[in-house]
Amino acid sequence: MTADFQPYPFEAQHYDARLPECVDGRETERHAVTIVGGGPVGLAIALGLAQHGVRSVLIEADESVCYGSRAICISRRSLEIIERLGALDGFLAKGLPWTGGRSFYRHDEVLHFTMPQDENQKLPPMVNLAQYHIEQFLLDAAERHADLIDIRWQTKVTAIRHDEHGATLTLTTPAGDYEAKTDWLVAADGGRSTVRDALGLKLTGTSYEGRYVIVDILLDSARPTERLAYFDPASNPGSTVLVHKQPDNVWRIDYQLRDGEDADEAVKPENVMPRVQSLLDMMGETAPWSPVWITIYKANALTLERYRHGRVLFAGDAAHLVPIFGVRGANSGIDDADNLAWKLAYVTQGRAHASLLDSYSDERVFAAHENLSYGTKSTEFMAPPSFAFDLMRKAVLSLALKHAGVRSLINPRQTSAIAYLESPLNAGSDAFASGPAPGAVLPECPLTIVDRDGARAAHLTSHLTAHLTDLLGPRFTAFWFSDDDALPADLAALEAEFAARDVPFALIPIARHALADTAQRSAWDHTGKLFPMYGVAQQALYLVRPDGHVLGRWQGKSEQSDKHDERATFAQRALAAVDRALRG
Repeated sequence: MTADFQPYPFEAQHYDARLPECVDGRETERHAVTIVGGGPVGLAIALGLAQHGVRSVLIEADESVCYGSRAICISRRSLEIIERLGALDGFLAKGLPWTGGRSFYRHDEVLHFTMPQDENQKLPPMVNLAQYHIEQFLLDAAERHADLIDIRWQTKVTAIRHDEHGATLTLTTPAGDYEAKTDWLVAADGGRSTVRDALGLKLTGTSYEGRYVIVDILLDSARPTERLAYFDPASNPGSTVLVHKQPDNVWRIDYQLRDGEDADEAVKPENVMPRVQSLLDMMGETAPWSPVWITIYKANALTLERYRHGRVLFAGDAAHLVPIFGVRGANSGIDDADNLAWKLAYVTQGRAHASLLDSYSDERVFAAHENLSYGTKSTEFMAPPSFAFDLMRKAVLSLALKHAGVRSLINPRQTSAIAYLESPLNAGSDAFASGPAPGAVLPECPLTIVDRDGARAAHLTSHLTAHLTDLLGPRFTAFWFSDDDALPADLAALEAEFAARDVPFALIPIARHALADTAQRSAWDHTGKLFPMYGVAQQALYLVRPDGHVLGRWQGKSEQSDKHDERATFAQRALAAVDRALRG
């Protein structure tokens, strides 16, 4: 142990402030979209808009990506989104994947949990990666879209005026001050959102009294990557301690302060170092270590009631604050970005009515309440808010030593994809016994892709297989499930119908059996798992949104009617579902 603080093994590039072309202190160009906040959520929204060809201006108060210990866990769902944004390679190359974790009560292990992971998946359920890496990899991708993403560093918002046409921002920089006008304003500026304050909006919910000290240290250890939780450990009696391994020998340690401890005293190095050393001794870690970062954290379960306020939209911590337990903070923000980007792109391009953005608020407020519900349960177990909760936790932990049935109560309930089952956008029949319902995220499954020239896709030369999510893009996608890749007459012209409506769309047949040479891009279910997973008996059409959620699904023969519409074909239902979503 050394008391000398070491820097993170990461060096960020610093960027200068710059002024756009202005006349009398006003920027000459009016923007379609301005995003305030250049963290993971703001960058993801800018990248999502760029995927649809929409230009945005990104306002960031700092001069570089973040420094310090913030988000560290990225879920499979977030990785799927990040792949579509073109930034996945860095996450997989640098991040430490993990599938589960262990919880201990005093000296004994009481839980070993694993997250869903099987041969159908192409991505790990979770990777550990410091937020400065997360932002850097997203920034790298954004800089490849310099024609569509204008990042303005060292630029702070000092005032906002907004009306039914957009917003006017007063901005200050070391190079000078100016005003900028925008049609749409996205607030992704964190828990202390300047935009939220300017609009006089308040987060509502629960703030917990329990406090955690967060310590990052440098430690060279061969211990595997997994989530470790210690309840009432000998190193910190009466407390809870969480430990996560990160890349570059950085370790994140969170430990709960006991009642009555002074927070200012608790974060002083002379009080932190002995506790960390005691923890490492208990874990059997004997290598030398050094502190990198110390801060304090208090859990909040808060949200805005709505995420759309006219031409101003909120995302990430500006919209909701979720407890760290279950790693829902950054991951829910990335999901916000994925949901918002395609809808805002379609609205700015004139492809959709502005009311589509109400569904962003509806869906993501619902998701926030789901996340807050799970996060609250985890928080109340990790840091009991009352004597009764503490008594219950002690009983559960004691019983878990010998009774496996109660161990699920210790499970941290890691983040997972949220299904928008009550979304106003959902369409389709109920003639499915299983499979992803409208509003759900597509389950992953391997398949074989056949390109338009009849040859297997060139990028699959190593193993000749891909995954279903590889077929998604910045568009609506329809999957036609059938025994072969022949298209019924009503579906054969569907791409042309969507093109006539100026709606990006692709129709991809998926066959139950191997395909002969084909004149179109197709796929086949070589594992035999995909059709049962999607509840397809013979033929079915799945219609998928640009964010990978199912918009609608229909089963049976394509020309066969259902009880909802006695005459409509599958093609007509798909067209109607998209038209209803985009036009309200």
